[in-house]
Amino acid sequence: MINEISCFKAYDVRGRIPSELNDDVAFRIGVGIASYFSAESVVVGYDVRPSSIDILNALTKGMNSQGVKVLSIGLCGTEEIYFATNHLSTDAGVMITASHNPADYNGLKIVGKGAKPVSLESGLGDIKKIADTATSELDIEPDIETINLKHEYIEKLLEFIQPNMIKPMHIVMNAGNGCAGPIVDMLEEKLPITIRKIQNEPDGSFPNGIPNPLLPENRDITSKAVIEHSADLGIAWDGDFDRCFFFDSNGDFIENYYLIGLLSEQLLKQSPGESIVHDPRLVWNTIEEVSRFDGVPTISKSGHSFIKEVMRDNDSIYGGEMSGHHYFRDFYYSDSGMIPWLLLLENVSTSGSSLTELVKDRINKFPVSGEINRTVSNPEELLESVKDHYLAHDPNIENLDGYSFDFGDWRFNLRMSNTEPLVRLNVESREDVELMKSKTEEILSLIQALG
Repeated sequence: MINEISCFKAYDVRGRIPSELNDDVAFRIGVGIASYFSAESVVVGYDVRPSSIDILNALTKGMNSQGVKVLSIGLCGTEEIYFATNHLSTDAGVMITASHNPADYNGLKIVGKGAKPVSLESGLGDIKKIADTATSELDIEPDIETINLKHEYIEKLLEFIQPNMIKPMHIVMNAGNGCAGPIVDMLEEKLPITIRKIQNEPDGSFPNGIPNPLLPENRDITSKAVIEHSADLGIAWDGDFDRCFFFDSNGDFIENYYLIGLLSEQLLKQSPGESIVHDPRLVWNTIEEVSRFDGVPTISKSGHSFIKEVMRDNDSIYGGEMSGHHYFRDFYYSDSGMIPWLLLLENVSTSGSSLTELVKDRINKFPVSGEINRTVSNPEELLESVKDHYLAHDPNIENLDGYSFDFGDWRFNLRMSNTEPLVRLNVESREDVELMKSKTEEILSLIQALG
C-alpha cells in the first residue's frame, strides 16, 4: 500500500508540523533524495524554526540508510546551501525551511549538483514517487558531519563588488528574527557602514511576526526606523533571506520591480550585450532599461525553477522577479538576498545618488499597483471570466503565466497562486498614476463581482 506524502508543492516541500511533515515523512524524503540523485554526499542546512533540528535528523537518517554522507552547515539561509553545494561539490543540497510560512510549518528546498533546482516536472515528482513507497527506520542514530562555511560564503559575496569603493553610510537592516542576522554581523565587519539592526537575533518563535516584507503590514517597523535614525536606506529580508526588500531615506518601500531595472543597468554597464531574465507580472520598465543599456530582455514564467532554467538556457548574467528574488549567473544562476544590497551600496557610492534619486524617474514613468492578492473560490474559472470581460477592449493578451493584458497605455497581469486559492494582480501604466489606480480598482471590483 502506498502511503502518499501530501506536502510536495510545485517547487519544494512545504507542510504543517506534524500533520503533513514529520519525522516519518522526512526520513522517506531523505531516501527519495538519496536514490534520485544516486548521491554519495549531500549538504544540508536549516532555518530557525523549532522543528528544523528534528527534520534534519530524520532526513539525515533516511539519506544515511542509502549510504549517503551528510554534511551540515548548520543554521543558514537558503543561498548558503546553493553556495555549499558548489563549494563542496556535493551531489545535492537541502535547505530545511518554510521561508515566510507560519511558525508551525516547515519544508525542504532541494537542489542537485551545481545547485540546479528541481520542480515537480524536473525531479521533485520522482523524489516523491520514491518517498511515497519508502518505509522509515527512525531508531537509528543520524550520522552528520558539521562544517562551517560562513567565511568562505562571505568572501564569495564580496566578489560581486569592490569593497573599497563603498562609502560610509547608515543603514537600517531588519532580519525579521530569521537567518539573516549572523550574515549581517559578518558583512558589517567588512564594510565602512553603520548598521541599525532590527530583530537581528534568530528566533524561530517569530516574536515579531513571520518575516515577509512583501506584505504591506510588515513594512512599518523598517520604514519608521529609517526615518527615526535618519538612515540612508533600509533593507529587510524574509526568514531564509533569499528575498530582500528596500526602503529609501524617506522610509518609502521601493518595489523590487524598479530594483530589477537598476541592477540590470549596473551589470550591463560592466558586461554589455548580456541577457537579462524577468518575469511577466510587470515588464515595461525592465524591458526599457535593459534595452537602453544594450542588453537582451528575456521573459520567463514566474518561479525560481523557471527563471533559473531560462537563465541557464540563455547564459543570462542576471534575472529578477518583482517578488524580491534576484538571480546571478556568477552565483550558480541562483537567487541571493545579500548580493543585491551589496551592489546597491556600490551603485550609491560610485554614482553619488541616493536610492530615491536612482529610481525616482522610473517610478514616475511606470507607476505600479504592487502585487495585490484576492482569495477566490475558483481561481482558474475567474481568470477565464476576466479574460472574457476584457476581450471587447481588444488588448494584446499573453498567457505565459496567468494572463497579461496590454492596452497600450496600461497593462495588467493576473495569475493564480501555486499553493493557495488566490489570484495575484499587478497593474502598471505609462506616466499616468491616476490611470493605474483607476484600472486597479476596476479590476478588483470585477474580481469581487465574479469571485
